[in-house]
Amino acid sequence: MIFTKNMSEVLKRLISGFIYVLVLWSATSYSITSFTLLFISLGGVCFYEMLKLRKGKSKLIPLLYIAIPFFIVQLFVFNNSFYSNTNFDPSPILILFILTWVFDTFAYIIGSKLGRHKIISRISPKKSWEGFVGGMAFTLLSVYFIKQFFDIFSINFLLLLAFVIPFTATLGDLIESFFKREAGVKDSGNLIPGHGGFLDRMDALMISIPALYILLNIFK
Repeated sequence: MIFTKNMSEVLKRLISGFIYVLVLWSATSYSITSFTLLFISLGGVCFYEMLKLRKGKSKLIPLLYIAIPFFIVQLFVFNNSFYSNTNFDPSPILILFILTWVFDTFAYIIGSKLGRHKIISRISPKKSWEGFVGGMAFTLLSVYFIKQFFDIFSINFLLLLAFVIPFTATLGDLIESFFKREAGVKDSGNLIPGHGGFLDRMDALMISIPALYILLNIFK
């Protein structure tokens, strides 16, 4: 009975996760309108979830943590001349998605199997240095596959980005985990079955989006 229940939870998590990724990828790449509406909607939901987490607590820094990346992501639509000759090219954000998902996936797999040394156990007890290093290794390796499908960046820039993303993704996750710890909750919401709230899925991008924009302005 317990095994059946666990399998049901895993299946629910896989299906909802697949739908989430499909919607995110499709809306990001389809058009300027879908891109803009997607991130405005996600930003609004994440803003609301953070307000709930910070009920009765200071809100300025937590809300800036949400507002800044969702503002910057819109600049990729209106100011992409430094990386593309087209009017709309979502490739930088799509590449960011891939690198972040690769890191998160392999950091979780390797950390759950080999993780012994915790990064900050009182904030996020499941995150380990073993998972971090393993996730980074696979993120760096993924660059050579990404390069086959996206040609807007040089291999050197992609490698730099793949090196930076594990740090920014982990920092974004730890910041949100800190806010959840202060609120005494496990998830920021329950809108995505088996995954929690939208903020739980977007936290790894909160620092990564500004980092990508800064790197593009410096190196492109």
